[in-house]
Amino acid sequence: MDAHEKEKVKIKLIEEINSTSEKINKYKELSKPIAPENSIGRISRMDAINNKSVIEAALRESEFKLNQLQKIRSKIDTKDFGICKSCKSPIPFGRLMIRPESQLCINCAQ
Repeated sequence: MDAHEKEKVKIKLIEEINSTSEKINKYKELSKPIAPENSIGRISRMDAINNKSVIEAALRESEFKLNQLQKIRSKIDTKDFGICKSCKSPIPFGRLMIRPESQLCINCAQ
C-alpha cells in the first residue's frame, strides 16, 4: 500500500469513527428504559420492548466496531497495518476502504 492509499484509508477510518460514534449516541438515546407511567397499550408496550432489544443489540455491535476502529487507528502508522493477521499477505485497498477495521484478508475472513 502506497502513502496515497494509506492517507485515503486514514480519512475513511476517521469518517467511520465519527459516524459510529454518532450512531452510538443515537442508540443510547433510543434504548432508554420505557417508563411504566406512559399510557400505551399492552401490545404497543410489547412492541416498544422488542424494539428496545433490537436497538440494544445494534448499540453493542456499534460499540464493538468503534473499539476495533480505535485500535486500528492507533496502528495505522505501523508497518503491520494493512497486513492480514492470519496469512501475512496484504489486505486489498478496496477492502480497507469498505471496512477499515479489517484485520484479515478476504480469504482468511471467510
